[in-house]
Amino acid sequence: MLIEVKDKVVSLDLFEKRFVCDLNACKGACCVEGDSGAPITLDEIDLLENDLEAIKPFMRPEGIEAVEETGVFYLDIENEPVTTLINEKECAFVSFDESGTAKCAIEQAHKAGKTSFKKPVSCHLYPIRVQKYHSFQALNYNEWNICKPACECGTKLDVKVYRFLKEPIIRAFGEEFYAEMEIINSELEKKNSE
Repeated sequence: MLIEVKDKVVSLDLFEKRFVCDLNACKGACCVEGDSGAPITLDEIDLLENDLEAIKPFMRPEGIEAVEETGVFYLDIENEPVTTLINEKECAFVSFDESGTAKCAIEQAHKAGKTSFKKPVSCHLYPIRVQKYHSFQALNYNEWNICKPACECGTKLDVKVYRFLKEPIIRAFGEEFYAEMEIINSELEKKNSE
């Protein structure tokens, strides 16, 4: 079922499913697995290209080589821009900590004050995927087996998907949009308790 929120169509899953990333369990697998790079906007491409030298110290040599060879993005099979990959596998901007957990080099550079760009909004919003149609956008929950620990953690902590993603939802769509989601959630809870 889909719900209209402002000018978007939102999957009911965002209010019903539970989700909290569990990096200790998944090791950031979403940064190294999948069919293509992370979706990225034209504005984000500009930010990445402008701040690439500041981000490079947080990248692995093979990631630096990949972006120097082909750029920070490529067009996927749907002709949409996505982040460059290494060996058609992990994102070129992934680095690994001492425990083998994937970290975003862009986000590491941001935390160190080297760039104002946090990371692609598509990464920040995950597991929400935004699908663009001619006259509207749809926000869907992307269920992926590598996120099973996040679903278990979310269930244990009783945190709904949209609440776990409050910061990126506000970043992408604004405070009013998130406030509207809270109202809808209250209405759904009231309806379910009747």
